[in-house]
Amino acid sequence: MPHIKFTAALKRFFPTIADGKIEGRTVKEILINLEKKYPGIDDFLRDEQGQVRQHVNIFVKGELIEDEVTLMDVVGEEEEVLIFQALSGG
Repeated sequence: MPHIKFTAALKRFFPTIADGKIEGRTVKEILINLEKKYPGIDDFLRDEQGQVRQHVNIFVKGELIEDEVTLMDVVGEEEEVLIFQALSGG
């Protein structure tokens, strides 16, 4: 299973969220499984059309995903997925 990691910004809103293994062969499948495990997280990560929100970045193997619309980037069995919620303001 892929290994998922989160930045501290998301952990503020979801205190029980933890890095670890998650099922999924695409970014979309991983996000669906995250929503099952942490209800409400999908609203932070995706907009009403199901696309990655403007201030969210998702990396697979250290590379920004290419498909932020349908989220069909393939994730290998042992790959790392990092979900990074950028902060704005000053």
